This record gives sequence, structure tokens and C-alpha cells, in this order.
Amino acid sequence: MNKKILALAIPSIISNISNPLVSSVDTALMGHLNSTNLAALGAMGMVFMFIYGTFNFLRSGTTGISAQAYGANNRELISNTMYRAMFIAFALGLVLILFKSYIFQASVYLMNVENSYLQQSKIYFDIRIYTAPALFMGYVLMGWFFALQNALYPLIITIVLNLLNIALSYYLVFVQHMGIEGAALGTLIAQYISLILGFLMLIKYRGYFQSFNLQKILIKSQMFHLFRVNRDIFIRTLALTFAFAFLYSQAAKAGQDKLAIMVLLLQFIIWFAYSLDGFANAAESLVGSYYGAKNWNKFKIAIKYSLIWSFSLSIIYTIFYYFLGESILKLFTNQKVLIEQTKSFMPYIVAIPMLSFLAFIWDGVYIGMTATKAMRNTILIALFLYIAGFYLTKEYNFIYALWINFVLFLLYRGVVQSILFYKYGKDLK
Repeated sequence: MNKKILALAIPSIISNISNPLVSSVDTALMGHLNSTNLAALGAMGMVFMFIYGTFNFLRSGTTGISAQAYGANNRELISNTMYRAMFIAFALGLVLILFKSYIFQASVYLMNVENSYLQQSKIYFDIRIYTAPALFMGYVLMGWFFALQNALYPLIITIVLNLLNIALSYYLVFVQHMGIEGAALGTLIAQYISLILGFLMLIKYRGYFQSFNLQKILIKSQMFHLFRVNRDIFIRTLALTFAFAFLYSQAAKAGQDKLAIMVLLLQFIIWFAYSLDGFANAAESLVGSYYGAKNWNKFKIAIKYSLIWSFSLSIIYTIFYYFLGESILKLFTNQKVLIEQTKSFMPYIVAIPMLSFLAFIWDGVYIGMTATKAMRNTILIALFLYIAGFYLTKEYNFIYALWINFVLFLLYRGVVQSILFYKYGKDLK
């Protein structure tokens, strides 16, 4: 079981931590041009991070259902789940393209885009929005490969995508002198090439695919099940995004320096989360497979060892942050005043891995079981406690109340999910 978990988790961790590197490269490319391009990329980058991140449910929903079908050796369901998810992904991508003008106008308003970089923002947005169908179908491929316990293909696709994105963007920006248009085009081309690569990889699994039968694909009960799972994960993702957005917006009210502190502190959570998500992805695949096969002994073992591995990784991060937290902080900024102000939060940074790891790993278990309703409800409960706790304590110390309640939000999720699982077990829905 340990070998199976690591075989899925390690490629997933490598794939996950490579994602933020691409945005850093794009930022560096624009940063070496001028502030106008950098501002435009920053504003639109946040817009696409929110939009595309929200639709990540296409990956998780596909993994949960397909993994159960894989465990039950139901090749027809494995095949039809892919067809259904691909249809939904492509349709959603087209909808975003059709309504791109309205989305851009809303983005300009919400992001307070200034006239000085409005035109550059529009150039980037109008190109990048066309990545939506490819990205969403890529989510489905990633989820489907994970469901069939193949973490290598998603890793290869991600690495190819990232390397192509970096190389093409650099070439178009600096060699062809296309500016922000080049950065967007580089991402667009890389996205579709990586999708084609993913489709080619499906050749290995041609034995799983049944002939395309629209009547079977559109079976009402199975379509509804896929929509329900995706709906619940979508709500969960929105709630999680709102939790981060609330942190940013409240910190901004306290001034630029306080917002900068929050941005720095969040880097520690982000890198830990990207790593731990590898074990969550492994849990999705293995738990879903054993759940579908009704092999309850291995089902329990998979959950047990997923928790043990995530706990072990949390200990490593705790030690790492304890001894090197300040050094890591200095990698993100060289402003002494800001470093000194942020250092006072380091005890809470050190505690984050141990307080939050349950939330991440239980998400993987719940998705594998397609117990998405329970997962949705737990995050809504945690979100309520987080916001209520902040407003009840903010008068004592605004910035500490904001950060501590955010950390507690992660703890609440893990605790409530633990209680629900130990109460209902495999019957959780």
C-alpha cells in the first residue's frame, strides 16, 4: 500500500509544485519590459487564476467517479464518464468564450483596472480566454488518468505544458518583441499542444473505451450523478476561494503593509498545500478504486496510510519552517521592516502543517468516495466559524485575529471531516 501511495503521490507533488513556477516566469518576463505590462499581467493573471481554479472540479469529479468504476471493473462506466466529462468541459469552455466581453468588463470593474494598462489587459485577456476549452478538457484527462492510478502521464503533461509555456513565452516576448501578447500566445499554444499529447496518451487505454453511444452517455441518472458531484465540488471550491479573498480584502483595509504581511504568510501555506495535495490526489484514486470494488479492508488501509503519510510530511514541514522559516521569508522580501513585522507570526506558521493537514487529505478521501455533499457542508460550516470568529475577535488585534481565524478555518475543516467520517464511514454521502 505504501508503494502504491508513493507511486501516485510523488509524481503529483512534482507536478503540483511546478505550477506556481510558470506564473513566476511570466511575471519576470513582464517585469523586464515595463510596469504597464506587469500591472496588466498581474490583474488578468488573478482573474484567470480565479476563473480557471473554480472549474478545477472537472478534474476531481472525474477522478472520484472513474476511480470507483475502475475498482468495480466497469469499463462502460469508465468510458462513458470520460465522454460525459469531456462534453461538459468543452461546453463550459465555449460558454466562457461566448461571454468573454461581459467577463472582461466585470473583471475590469472588480480588479479596479486603471486606464493606463486597460488596453494591455484586454490584449492578454482576449487571447488567454481561448485556452478555456483545452484547459478544462485537460482537467478531465488529468482526473481520468489519476482514477486509473496513473500519476506519470499527468506529470509528463504538466512538465511539457510548463516547459513549452516558458520557452514559447520567452521567444515571443523577447525574440519576436510581442510584449504581453506574446506571453498570452505562448500559454495558448502550450495549452493545446499539451492537450493533444494527453489525447495521444489515451491510446494506451483504448481497451477501456466503448463505442460512442449518445443514448448511453446521456443516461439521466448517471448524468445527474456527475452533475451533483461536480456541483458540490464547485461550491466547495468557491467557498475556499472566498476564504482567501476575504483574507486579502480585510488585510487591505488595514493598509498596504498589513496586506504585504498576509501575502508573505500565505506563501508558506501555498507551498505546503501544493505538496500535500500529492497525497490527497493519491487518496482520491486509491480510496475511490477500493470503494468501487467494495474492498472495505483495503479501503480502510488506504485511508490509514494516506493519513500517516500526510502526517509525516506535516512533521517535516513543521521542522523545516521552525529552523528555516526566517530564511525562507528573506527569499520573498529584502525589506527589513516587513521581515521584522512578519517574524512575529512565525510560531503560527510553524503550527500550520499540523493544524491543516487533515483538511487536505480528507478532501481526497471524500472525493474518492464521491461524498461531495458532506465535503461541501463541512467547508461551509468552517467558513461560517472563520468569519464569525474574526468579527468577534478583531477588536482585540485586527491583523492577528484575521490570520489566526484563517488558520483555524483550516483546522475546523479537518476536525469536522474527521468527525463525520468516523461517525458514518463508508456510508458517508
